[in-house]
Amino acid sequence: MAKSGLLDKYREAREEMVQLLLDRGISDERVLNAMAQVERHLFIPIPLRNHAYDDAALPIGEGQTISQPFTVAFMTESLHARELDKVLEIGTGSGYQTAVLAAMGIRVFTIERIPSLLDSARRVLDSMNVRYISKSSDGTIGWKEFAPFDGIVVTAGSPGIPKSLVEQLKVGGRLVVPVGTQDFQQMKIITKTGEGNNYSIEEKSDFKFVPLIGRDGWPERNG
Repeated sequence: MAKSGLLDKYREAREEMVQLLLDRGISDERVLNAMAQVERHLFIPIPLRNHAYDDAALPIGEGQTISQPFTVAFMTESLHARELDKVLEIGTGSGYQTAVLAAMGIRVFTIERIPSLLDSARRVLDSMNVRYISKSSDGTIGWKEFAPFDGIVVTAGSPGIPKSLVEQLKVGGRLVVPVGTQDFQQMKIITKTGEGNNYSIEEKSDFKFVPLIGRDGWPERNG
């Protein structure tokens, strides 16, 4: 049965998005294949779906955004995660990053601070039969119950490197986190080199994320 023109349009747009990622230097075929597979438009409010495959962040409600495709690809590639690795995602948001990681065969544990966003993400992820474990909580303190993790990805801007997250990495594991001010951050890739808080740091390009709110992040604004 032929697909509708709308579905064909999304498929073509998704292919163009993947080509753009290649052009911008994303080379991990597993990441590219996952992003070619996951239907990003399903994670975006209906009025904005014509922009689903633009390389741009888009609002998803509650003052939050779905990260631009390049950012998702860059962070995912930086994890160096393998199939069946355990990865903790801080900031479920729309659920798109969760779906990309799961499409790579990664075991995903994801935390979202805002319950209504997590509810929306769960509905989409469950409709797609994505396998993941989630909860609504302060992501800056991690998820000790399932630690240690092979990788941790933080999808919000932090004022510093959250120590609790480093502690919950396996030795050799990677934490990918944007660190800086609330206006812009530098992507940092932390590789755990020993027990406790022993790690090395790689610093990458500047990005802009919504603030990481929590005990080891930014304080929540009142009013």
